Amino acid sequence: MSVLFLLVGALVLLYLGVGGLIAATVLTLATVAGAFIDGWHIASILIGGLALMATLLLVVPNPLRQDLLSRPLLGWVRGKLPTLSDTETEALQSGSVDWDGELFSGRPNWDRLLDSKHAHLTPEEQAFLDGPVETLCAMLDDWHITNELFDLPAEVWTFIREQGFFGLVIPKANGGKGFSATAHSEIVMKISTRSVSTAVTVMVPNSLGPGELLMHYGTDAQKEHYLPLLAGGKEIPCFALTSPVAGSDAGAIPDKGIVCKGEWNGEEVLGLKVTWNKRYITLAPVATLIGLAIKVYDPDKLLGESEDIGVTCVMVPHDLEGVHSGARHLPMNTVFMNGPTWGTEVFIPMEQVIGGENMLGKGWKMLLECLSIGRSISLPALGAGAGKVASLATGSYALTREQFGRSISQFEGVQEALEPIAGYTYMMDAARLFTSGMLDRGVRPSVPSAVLKYRNTDLMRIVINHAMDVVAGRGVITGPRNFLARAYQAVPIGITVEGANILTRSLMVFGQGAIRCHPFIVEEIEAAGMEDNNAAVEKFDSIFYRHIAHTTRNAMRSFILALTGGLLEPVPSQGNLQSSYRQLARFSAAFALMTDVTLLTVGGGLKARQRLSGRMADCLVHLYYASAVIKQWHEEGYPDDQRPLVDWCLQTSLRDFKTSMREVIINFPVPLLRWPLRILAFPLGATGLNGPDDTLGAEVAASIVKDTPLRQRISRGSYVNTDPGDPLGRVLNAYRLANETRELRGRLHEALRNRDEDELGGIDLLMGHQRKELVDWACEQGVVKGEECDKLLEALEALYDVIRVDAFEADGLNALARCTKGKRKVVERAAKEEE
Repeated sequence: MSVLFLLVGALVLLYLGVGGLIAATVLTLATVAGAFIDGWHIASILIGGLALMATLLLVVPNPLRQDLLSRPLLGWVRGKLPTLSDTETEALQSGSVDWDGELFSGRPNWDRLLDSKHAHLTPEEQAFLDGPVETLCAMLDDWHITNELFDLPAEVWTFIREQGFFGLVIPKANGGKGFSATAHSEIVMKISTRSVSTAVTVMVPNSLGPGELLMHYGTDAQKEHYLPLLAGGKEIPCFALTSPVAGSDAGAIPDKGIVCKGEWNGEEVLGLKVTWNKRYITLAPVATLIGLAIKVYDPDKLLGESEDIGVTCVMVPHDLEGVHSGARHLPMNTVFMNGPTWGTEVFIPMEQVIGGENMLGKGWKMLLECLSIGRSISLPALGAGAGKVASLATGSYALTREQFGRSISQFEGVQEALEPIAGYTYMMDAARLFTSGMLDRGVRPSVPSAVLKYRNTDLMRIVINHAMDVVAGRGVITGPRNFLARAYQAVPIGITVEGANILTRSLMVFGQGAIRCHPFIVEEIEAAGMEDNNAAVEKFDSIFYRHIAHTTRNAMRSFILALTGGLLEPVPSQGNLQSSYRQLARFSAAFALMTDVTLLTVGGGLKARQRLSGRMADCLVHLYYASAVIKQWHEEGYPDDQRPLVDWCLQTSLRDFKTSMREVIINFPVPLLRWPLRILAFPLGATGLNGPDDTLGAEVAASIVKDTPLRQRISRGSYVNTDPGDPLGRVLNAYRLANETRELRGRLHEALRNRDEDELGGIDLLMGHQRKELVDWACEQGVVKGEECDKLLEALEALYDVIRVDAFEADGLNALARCTKGKRKVVERAAKEEE
């Protein structure tokens, strides 16, 4: 009994997370109590005492533990922990940990989630959205931009510059707007619902580029000179990172700068001779200030003893001799300025190094920290914007489009496609606002930024594909009437840029997160790397046993919470989401356990186990997005009308987590661990949590079809235009008229069903162009009366107009082909010049 009481006490303390002297006292009392029940039998005292001593040796720090256990364990652990390159070490040191750390802990603090400050807009930011952003959207004709001009109109460029769109995040003291990350996200998202090309043009100078790098790292002189010029649009920036031979592996860039002396403004100064060849650079064709990531070398040791200085960020004026730019790429029929830039031995002084000479070699960390901001805003905003415009347009189209005498929105097959459009759009928006709120609190979310970029762009692809399925032929035929084609064509851009999704999912999200967010791994790696072995043993001893307790506790929590349905977990009562909280707590424990087992068994081989890493990344994604949905509903005051969407999102996330975790376990690279892990994570089998049922799915699908405040909430932040001559406005106008004339059209259809065979005088009801004759007949029969006749005709005209597609005369297409051919020749000449 003494040993039994000791074991039970140890397990309870581990589950509760109690350690140190309190644990030692409780374990001693438990052992004594067991010996008392045994009647103070000598065997009980002896065995219980030995067990207690062995346990206390592990629980309480002491020199004996260091020598007998920690020293040999450190040698073993050194062979298991992943080794980190210099760039990986810098990546881990950049950014900060927020809610992602709670999810990796296995015991998320829900009060921290609900109490954290959320995203919000100031009155000034809202006024900018309602004023200049609204005006800019009204100026945009996407067909004209992408198929006729191949550029933004001159007046749009002028408006963007003069209204400060290039200086959204630059401080007011430097001539910018000084807007929050949330405002930046809202602005980009709204513009993207109108024109992807314009949205990218606006977002790039405000995310990764000279402006942001100068704000955080520039010298005072650089800030005073460049930031006002950038904010006012007098300088147009770009930032060139990607090289032809170093795409995803940005650390392998071959572009270089050689430290030397050269002439600048008539004086000999110390500087760099820069040689680069970059591609896929947004705004490069029109940029006046080219930011570059290069590797700096000092072969003559003009700066010190080291020849290899490292990655550095510099600024090159476009009009220096030897600078080449102006040629353009055309990314998937979007026409934002994007192209190559190159130069050979272009001399720049040290004052053109961002941050000055002191920041030589520190460019990689600078880029990582700024990328964590840009990836949290720009592309996630595009994804959410695509979802919102798809919800608005596709829901409207589904209501107005009739087949077999019924709106197609009533068909279950169509509802099955509308359901994820609505649900994933709400989910993307919640994650977007959750993460921008982190940024506005001063967090640099390196792991959440990768999660958000990967997932929002992936959901964008899913949502747009479903929208195309619903709209069908109406979405396939491109032309001025098409309201989905450009979003469909732009999907691969978001998937590919700022870290391709395959790379982000399989290497970055979990590969960095498992170490960056883990409560102990970083310190253990530091201990293993210390040269002083005694100091290393001491540091390791202070961490390792807490790590073992952490892993054991998560194993117990995963098992017990799975058996009990999470009933032992204290969770918030707000919103009546206790079941979801408990399942998320259970899965967080399972995820933390799998993280530790993966690091312990796979260790440095994790980079090669990209299927494993990718599935674990998916697990983190589902935990993060479920948390974001809970947070968003909480911030909005738990409105009842959003409940179906919230339930759909949470049930979908839990189902997808279960699927991903099951795939991790059944494919785990150590076969002997598969069954133990399955028992700990799914002791009752991977049953239940099957996702939304058909009833809930139909309710979610209806949320973007029915004209309710919920539909407006889902599309909130998108540009709305009801002009019947506008691609989207045409659909929204028809939607409005369909709702206003529902009763009239119902009377008409009823009268048609009950008519005599020859009553219509030969009018073929299947011919859509006979709408006027049909309405005249209805008026003559008294089915509709007075002003109702004109209203009904207007509605029928709009409903027919919304399904029409563009058709081009041969002469028009030939003229367009000649124009395109001429532009292509110019690009080909530029490409040959580059070679």
